[in-house]
Amino acid sequence: MPSESPATLALSDGTVVTGCAIGQCGTTRGELCFNTSMTGYQEILTDPSYYGQLVMMTYPHIGNYGTTPAENESHAPKASGLIVRSCTNTPSGPKGRSALDAYLAQHGVVGITDVDTRALVRQIRTDGVLNAVIDSTGLDADTLVARARNCPDMAGRAYASKVTTQYAYTYNRDNGPTVVVVDYGAKRSLLDAFAQRGCTVHVVPAATPLDKLRSYAPDALFLSNGPGDPRAMPEAIAHARSALESNLPVLGICLGHQLMALAQGMDVYKMRVGHRGANQPVKNLMSGRVEITTQNHGFAVDAGSLPDQGAVVTHRNLNDDTIEGLRYPQHKAFSLQYHPEASPGPHDSDYLFDAFLEMVPNRAPALRTARHGLAVAG
Repeated sequence: MPSESPATLALSDGTVVTGCAIGQCGTTRGELCFNTSMTGYQEILTDPSYYGQLVMMTYPHIGNYGTTPAENESHAPKASGLIVRSCTNTPSGPKGRSALDAYLAQHGVVGITDVDTRALVRQIRTDGVLNAVIDSTGLDADTLVARARNCPDMAGRAYASKVTTQYAYTYNRDNGPTVVVVDYGAKRSLLDAFAQRGCTVHVVPAATPLDKLRSYAPDALFLSNGPGDPRAMPEAIAHARSALESNLPVLGICLGHQLMALAQGMDVYKMRVGHRGANQPVKNLMSGRVEITTQNHGFAVDAGSLPDQGAVVTHRNLNDDTIEGLRYPQHKAFSLQYHPEASPGPHDSDYLFDAFLEMVPNRAPALRTARHGLAVAG
């Protein structure tokens, strides 16, 4: 079993709960968010989009099948901490898988278990996201609440610079289209989605300008997911504008989607409670089909800021009607708020990678886009 050492979770509204420590002994803080996925905790922890956040899993039993390097979305966890109802230290499954508690400790992640996650989720859904602190060093409650209240808000934070690659590298070489990925915190499974389709994939730092991108002779540009507030990234917005005007096919996902919208004069707002999980229903407005999607975002494009021309809504969230997809008819471009690569989650939306590659002149493979009714160009 995980350590029975005490741990404390303190929220910025003064709520304090106690439990048992998991992972590294220490203190950590961030925006407290919850994820409704039943599995995929390792992929979630290593998703760079969670930088600066404490992740609370709503499914009660976490760690059941352990951890393995093959399920990392980046080289190490990026979430600031983990909150779970129950953590097992005896994982089932193939030999060689490490326990979640040991994995957290190995990577210096502070966590807490044996807390009422259901009550905390209900509180966040009512009051909105809150900042919080996890501590397993014995600090008193008043100190922890004060630290939670002094935690920087996610709004206004350009965290992509904390997780982007420092050096350009080639992830895959093949005979298909050349895709340049602007890395704001790209998940490995996003890179795999292009590699599995025979693409040559070059990954570049977030601050790379268009003229440098062109030096790779790309057939298409991809603006990746990532953490933080896109409104605090004026250079990235300018680069997204240049990408849209490049006459190259462009796809943006999550943060990339928001940057493209800002580059076209739309607004983005901080959501009261973000979408994080693997069961979000999204309707493809072009085909009428409903997809169950994986999502992880706390910001969204403001529907009231859409221009009369220049952007078409292609996907809507069926829970709250927020914008999940945009097409830019004046450019070879579209963007998605959710994650078609899943990991974790269903693969209802992976056809969108095929739709993107069909935009590459004379390089489109025989793909499956037509049956989904998604016209992405023109």
